[in-house]
Amino acid sequence: MTQAQTIALYHPMLHSIAYRIVKCKADAEDIVQDTFLKWLSIEKEKIQNTKAYLIKSVTNNCLNHLQALKRKKEEYMDQIPELINKFKELDLSPIDLNIDMQAALKVIHNKLEPLERAVFVLREVFNFDYEALQEVLEKKKDHCRQLFSRAKKKLEDESLKINFDWPAKPQWVENFSKACEMGFSSDLIKSLKGDVKPV
Repeated sequence: MTQAQTIALYHPMLHSIAYRIVKCKADAEDIVQDTFLKWLSIEKEKIQNTKAYLIKSVTNNCLNHLQALKRKKEEYMDQIPELINKFKELDLSPIDLNIDMQAALKVIHNKLEPLERAVFVLREVFNFDYEALQEVLEKKKDHCRQLFSRAKKKLEDESLKINFDWPAKPQWVENFSKACEMGFSSDLIKSLKGDVKPV
């Protein structure tokens, strides 16, 4: 069997295995591609069973990928208290800051869709990068970039009407305030994600 035939034969199976482990089609495809590239670079005589080798390789690559994501997530979470402290150290009047913040949050709540709001708040206020957004919101990095860009445009658009009726403060706003005052917690992410309707 030629290399091309081997790739065509095993690609669907390997992609299925990778997707079941990493739960992301794009990441699964990248892992499968990397697995085939490594397989193409080694001497085939050293491999007794090609199918078993490819399955083991793609599984190991998936586990390594998940470990890398976990390490990155831990790094982001370690940085959050420092960001909150910087926010607290700003020399601003607490009363004026609270009024301004409530007004800004109303605009964000009314102008943005739930997923746009989640991406904007986590990226703009808490400095999440796109790797972290992909992890916590379970959306591809490119999609998060588009959502962030769209959110910024909506917030800059003066022609968009804002409904300032706010009979009950949304849960994400309560959790946002707590995150700024007491330190970041997963409650903010949960409430932001809770507003997103499942596709």
